[in-house]
Amino acid sequence: MSDAEPSKPSDSKKAEYAEYVRTDDGWQRWKNTFNLVLGRFSDEGVAQYIEGRDDRFEKRDCERCEKFRDSLLQYSPIIRFLRKNIKQLGGDMHADNIRCRRCYAWQGGGFDPNFGVLICANRMRSRSHVEDTIAHEMIHAYDHMRFKMQWQDNLRHAACAEIRASSLSGECRWTEEFFQKLNFKVIQQHPECVRRRAVLSVMARPDCKDDVHAAKMVNEVWDSCYPDTRPFDEIYR
Repeated sequence: MSDAEPSKPSDSKKAEYAEYVRTDDGWQRWKNTFNLVLGRFSDEGVAQYIEGRDDRFEKRDCERCEKFRDSLLQYSPIIRFLRKNIKQLGGDMHADNIRCRRCYAWQGGGFDPNFGVLICANRMRSRSHVEDTIAHEMIHAYDHMRFKMQWQDNLRHAACAEIRASSLSGECRWTEEFFQKLNFKVIQQHPECVRRRAVLSVMARPDCKDDVHAAKMVNEVWDSCYPDTRPFDEIYR
C-alpha cells in the first residue's frame, strides 16, 4: 500500500472548513452532523467526527453486533453451513471466538488463527453486513483448516483466500453492489467486485508493496481460486 502523505491544504482552503467541536451539547452535535452532511469538514474534521461518534456509541455498537452475531450463529443458513464444515475439519466457530470490538482501522473484520474472528462493531451497518463479514472471516477459517495457509509469508495464499472469501461470503452479490456501492453494472459485476476487494485486502498486508503488487498477486492466482467454491457446490449468495 502506498505510504505517500496527502498534500496539506492551503491556509485559504483551511479557512473554508468548519471546525469540529467535541461536546455533549445536543445543539452542537446537530451542528457537527449538519457540517458533515454538507461536506464542510476537512479530512481531519471528518476523522474527528467519526472518532467522537465511535466514542459515544462504543457500548451500544458492540451490544448490537453481539446480538446479531448470536442470532446469525443460530439461524443464518450460510453461517451454520460454514460452522458445520469447519467442525468437520476439527475446528469450531462460536460466540467465544467471534468477537465484536471497536476498531480504529477502517476495516470490517479480521481473522487470526490463534484468536479467531474479529468483527468491527463500529463499522457494521446492519445485520446483513454482520452476516457477510462473519461469513467472509469463517471462509478464511475454513481455508486455514483445509489448506494449511501461510498467512504471513505467502502473498499468493493471502490473495487466493481474499478472492474466495469475497466471492463466497455474499459481499459481492448484485443487490449489495447496487444499493451500497451504486454499481449498476449487470454483466461481470461479481468478478469485478471480487477482484477489487481482493486487491484492497492484499494491499493492506505488510509485505505488499503497492496496488500494482497486490493486483499482480491476485491475477496470478485468479484462474485457480475464483472458480473454487469449496465448501459450497456453487456461489451461494
